[in-house]
Amino acid sequence: MDLTGKVIAIMEARGGVSARTGNPWMTQEYVIEVPGQYPRKMLFSVFGEDRIKQFNIQPGEEITVQFDIDAREYNGRWFNDIRAYNVMRGQVAGSVPAATPFPPQQAAPSAATSPFPPAQEPAGEGAADDLPF
Repeated sequence: MDLTGKVIAIMEARGGVSARTGNPWMTQEYVIEVPGQYPRKMLFSVFGEDRIKQFNIQPGEEITVQFDIDAREYNGRWFNDIRAYNVMRGQVAGSVPAATPFPPQQAAPSAATSPFPPAQEPAGEGAADDLPF
């Protein structure tokens, strides 16, 4: 999945040593804001010191993040993990523009092709009293 936005926050890098393998690890989280009528924010992480240095994400820059989403369960609760595997500067060719995260809707069908008849006013005693009870 791809998402283009402006970097608005960079969290402190975290690291440690794997208990299973004994290898060191590092991860860093970032927040981007996707523009539009209702701007959205997404927190994503980059895993690995080499990738963190390679991507060199700076506050305020426009980036396109390619990421995977996964969920995990812990103590009966579920948590999403959004992990970036590639970060590019500028717009990606062929991706959905950030301002339109959903494809445009088709026009409403005309009355001639609609499966439902058009709504009609009920013929009754008084036009002012339109309550059915």
